[in-house]
Amino acid sequence: MKKFIVSLIVVLAGLGAWFTLSASKAAPNVTFTDLEGKQFQTSDLQGKVVLVKFWATNCVTCIQQMPDTIAYYNKYKDQGYDTIAVAMAYDPEPFVKNYSRDNNLPFTVTLDKDGSVAKAFDDIKFTPVAFLLDRQGNIVKRYIGNYDKAIFEKTLQDTLAKA
Repeated sequence: MKKFIVSLIVVLAGLGAWFTLSASKAAPNVTFTDLEGKQFQTSDLQGKVVLVKFWATNCVTCIQQMPDTIAYYNKYKDQGYDTIAVAMAYDPEPFVKNYSRDNNLPFTVTLDKDGSVAKAFDDIKFTPVAFLLDRQGNIVKRYIGNYDKAIFEKTLQDTLAKA
């Protein structure tokens, strides 16, 4: 009986890992609005590997991560990588614009004025939360709070290597 239970646990764990690693969920098709008021949709990002990063100017961890976010963008943009920084609805627009300008953010910064983008992406309430999307628009990985930089970069490289 003990061997059966152990075997069952191993099989269930394996199935859980398989579904977690192999099942990809399509990112929601939302409308983003950049700092100049230009709108685009998630579907417009297909063909690129994209980090959709929810952040706020008053989020200490977000600000600490920003130099790495910039570095990844600069390092991988020529390989088809992009970053969309989604400022939360509660973040005042002037703060977002000032931070983006003062820190020369090289990627697209968007304003989620009504919270609809955060709601569509699993109802995000706190930051930082990021989603890595593959070239087909599927969510490869969700990152909450601080994350291991080496593992992130390896996942990014693996995702970029896929057609």
